[in-house]
Amino acid sequence: MTNTYDPITLEIIQNSVQATADEMFGAMRRAAMSAIIYEVLDMGTGITDRQGEIAGSGAGIPAFVGVLDKTVKKIIAKFDQPGDIEPGDVFLTNDPYNGGVTHLNDMVLTMPVFATADSGLAGGDGEPEIVAWTANIAHWNDVGGMVPGSMSPNATEIFQEGMIMPGVKLISRGEPMRAVFDILAANCRMPDFLTGDLWAGIASVRVGERRLLEIVEKYGKDVFLYAMEAYMDHGEQVSLGAIRNIPNGTYSLEEEQDSGQIYTVTIEITDDEFIVDLTGNPDQDPGPFNMSADEAVVSCQMAFKNVTSADMIANGGTFRPLKVLLKEGTVFNPTYPAAMAIYYEIGVRLHDLILRCLAPYMTETVPAGNFSSVCGTLFGGIHPDTGRSYAVIEPELGGWGGSSQRDGNAGQFCAFHGETYNCPAEVAEARYGVTVDHLSFHNEDGGAGLYRGGNGVRIDYRIRSDNAWLTAAYTRDAVPPWGLEGGKNGSGNHIVIRRANGESERHAVIGMETLNTDDVIQVMTATGAGWGDPMERDKKQVKEDLKNGYITQEQAERDYGLS
Repeated sequence: MTNTYDPITLEIIQNSVQATADEMFGAMRRAAMSAIIYEVLDMGTGITDRQGEIAGSGAGIPAFVGVLDKTVKKIIAKFDQPGDIEPGDVFLTNDPYNGGVTHLNDMVLTMPVFATADSGLAGGDGEPEIVAWTANIAHWNDVGGMVPGSMSPNATEIFQEGMIMPGVKLISRGEPMRAVFDILAANCRMPDFLTGDLWAGIASVRVGERRLLEIVEKYGKDVFLYAMEAYMDHGEQVSLGAIRNIPNGTYSLEEEQDSGQIYTVTIEITDDEFIVDLTGNPDQDPGPFNMSADEAVVSCQMAFKNVTSADMIANGGTFRPLKVLLKEGTVFNPTYPAAMAIYYEIGVRLHDLILRCLAPYMTETVPAGNFSSVCGTLFGGIHPDTGRSYAVIEPELGGWGGSSQRDGNAGQFCAFHGETYNCPAEVAEARYGVTVDHLSFHNEDGGAGLYRGGNGVRIDYRIRSDNAWLTAAYTRDAVPPWGLEGGKNGSGNHIVIRRANGESERHAVIGMETLNTDDVIQVMTATGAGWGDPMERDKKQVKEDLKNGYITQEQAERDYGLS
């Protein structure tokens, strides 16, 4: 492509597109009704070019941004007849088999942006055509299904996980499709929250449309389209340059999972390709521990970005050198109607599998294993103060692995949930029927190293009413985070239920467990693994760790040789 436009103008347009995605994110956050969106930021916003390639993204969950381009492409393919897509339309999907990518709780909204050849603004002279798409995704607390919260480790088919919206028109030429709104509300246990979050999503894509049209009007449609294309080409060149700094070769890893299954990956790196072969993996799970083929690609994209150009741009061109090989009917590409509610734990397992495969060959770049689980904790019941139903899903904080240069971070979200926040105890207590008794780092065994793993987190939720419920599905429990260069493995992710009568139980996976007043859900997330021989750690730093409560006296003596 020959550059015939001012490069400064192109740069301004590219940054304006990014600013638009950020504004979409802010609009959605401010308007949403559910704390999982406005506090935790369990959402993502983005802009694609007219073909559906990602061109700009807001903050929020990195794994969500990778969904949006795939959704737009499915909408374009489905609505392929003249008049199917018109100015003012908004489309909705949550179906992993039809552009939803993740699971039914995650609703994706997308809107075409039309502009004319002459004025740049839709409605001016000339025939309007699509120049871009705006899109967002957010987790909704409940979308129906067999259990409150819509996510059950006992589901065996997607129909049990809630209502399925397989890419439908929600708004036509600016007018709401009332029947669709009614269907959504009628299939949710918390219709007021659903409706509020839905309109927040609509506001977000409309803000994006308005800002993009302003850019097109200012610079012209042809310049805008050229800038989008040039940005994609730049993204590809950045990735190619980064790949050429990684030694060519073929790398393989087999890793046992908590379930006893063996996941496997083979990575081939050449000067211009990064090929991830997942064809040798187990058959799809009979329950919800599966992920769609599109989501498997998202996991690979995130790992690819981590080890190539983590601090550079990410757009559709960035991932052109990445090739992902999948086999239908496996856990990473299940056949319909496999359940997928716990897809995120399989996605984070795949991401971690790729990093672990490359870590021995990139010891200066890839850190030791982290807690590597979303640790999605769902609980709910009847609020003791309001008498209304409540349903909560909280991703939890955990410890990251040490690296060749520093200790791992303590109390951060996993890679899939980067740029999100934990829900403050005050908000949880006000909005949910619980009391937060305890919130701190813990010092369970694990993570010793020259550079130690970051500490995991303990959170105690005390239930305040009878007949409440708990659902959770954690990984990295039986198989802990992995150490590097002589560092020790981390601890495991798990939950302890402490009953009001003094009994206690430990779980990593549990579905719709009944809880009553004064029962406590004690979340224990993993400490990251260590990097390097712990006996080589500076003893002054060991004493400082002991003083701060990061390790115990026993650990200091046993793991670090502190006398």
